[in-house]
Amino acid sequence: MNKNRIAGAAKTVAGSSKEKVGNAVGDQKMAVEGKATKIEGKIRNAVGGMQDAAEKADR
Repeated sequence: MNKNRIAGAAKTVAGSSKEKVGNAVGDQKMAVEGKATKIEGKIRNAVGGMQDAAEKADR
């Protein structure tokens, strides 16, 4: 597991939390920002997964 997967997972959790809080308090801007952060985390996690797979294939 590399740094991108760890950072991606953290951003996904943080974004999900921010999105839920934004929806709960009716702050649409916060909810959208949270969703964007969550998507960014998923992408970063996927990049890390591809890097892990490439590293594993090189062995």
